[in-house]
Amino acid sequence: MAGIAPNVLAKRLRTLEGDGLIVASPYQDRPVRMAYELTQSGRNLTDALALLRAWGGSGRSDAGVFHHRCGTELQLRLWCPTCERVVDDAHADELHHL
Repeated sequence: MAGIAPNVLAKRLRTLEGDGLIVASPYQDRPVRMAYELTQSGRNLTDALALLRAWGGSGRSDAGVFHHRCGTELQLRLWCPTCERVVDDAHADELHHL
């Protein structure tokens, strides 16, 4: 990976693996080379990261999150899978924080 020292990258990958966000699998023995894949916890984190990216870049022209197949900018919303509906500003009184 360009732009990062190998020892720094290795340390970060070990930390992510220790946190249960990725899993490493060897694909070559000599020298040992690893492939990394997101765990379910890592995949669950992608939605939160997309929201943070959109929030942090609001006001910038390149800040959106886009669908890779068609290029349309995505609309990020809170979704209740039980009620099968969007919970938005109009329903803010329905939000409950733990």
